[in-house]
Amino acid sequence: MSVIAIITARGGSKRIPRKNIKEFCGKPIIAYSIEAAISSGIFDEVMVSTDDEEIAEIAQKFGAEVPFMRSAEKADDHTPTIDVIKEVLEDYKKIGEEFDYACCIYPTAPFITADKLKSAFETLEKSGKDALVPVVKFSFPPQRCFVIEEESLKYKWPENEFARSQDLEPFYHDAGQFYFQKTKTLLEGRSLVPASTAPFIVDDMEVQDIDTIDDWNIAEIKYQKMIQ
Repeated sequence: MSVIAIITARGGSKRIPRKNIKEFCGKPIIAYSIEAAISSGIFDEVMVSTDDEEIAEIAQKFGAEVPFMRSAEKADDHTPTIDVIKEVLEDYKKIGEEFDYACCIYPTAPFITADKLKSAFETLEKSGKDALVPVVKFSFPPQRCFVIEEESLKYKWPENEFARSQDLEPFYHDAGQFYFQKTKTLLEGRSLVPASTAPFIVDDMEVQDIDTIDDWNIAEIKYQKMIQ
């Protein structure tokens, strides 16, 4: 059983310049993903896919492999993550290396820990499914959301106005941290969430999208709380 961790870190972030190597609570944010993957002990290879020499240098400093650089074709704003992963697996195949499982890890996910990765992989193996995705429960029931129509606020689903939260089906969203998948399924498919996917529920305090500086500041507060 061979497993690879692929940390996707292109250089062209726009909303937060140099986002993938920006200092987060004392070290480049990508370091947290690298260190968690290495410390988990479940990966035969921990690599960073990047088009950026500085990111490659920092990744190697923290122990990741960068055996080849990402192609320019797979380094623009519109390239789906799954295409980046497929390119990596195909590049490894060219040098005679293949893997049974791949874990795509985002470089801006400091809430990932070695224990979380180990637990997720154990869950995937026990489930017998093709993939696993960390998810988090919506803090407010989407069934009671509003929409604005002709400048008026309205319930999207009026029938849920008086429903108790605990009586509504819980909804979940992608935690945006990592994706485990059998490489066979990945190479044959087009989704990080194929039909046979196991959920891995994580706590809301350990999830934060980081798209703006405000998001970044909130993530640092949450991270400091997590490690207390």
